[in-house]
Amino acid sequence: MNNLIWLIRASRWARNPPSARMVKLVLVIVAAGLVLVGLEHFGLWPDWATLDRPRGMHLPRQ
Repeated sequence: MNNLIWLIRASRWARNPPSARMVKLVLVIVAAGLVLVGLEHFGLWPDWATLDRPRGMHLPRQ
């Protein structure tokens, strides 16, 4: 069923493709994300921009 939804979505996209401006915007966002991942991977991410608490922490229950 999910494949049919994606097929319909692809059909609509083929009939009405996004503008060049929208494609450029998406590419810029993806490139910015890749740059951030690369900075973190090579250890160039500054310490001040890192969270102090680990991801899985929850608020204490009362």
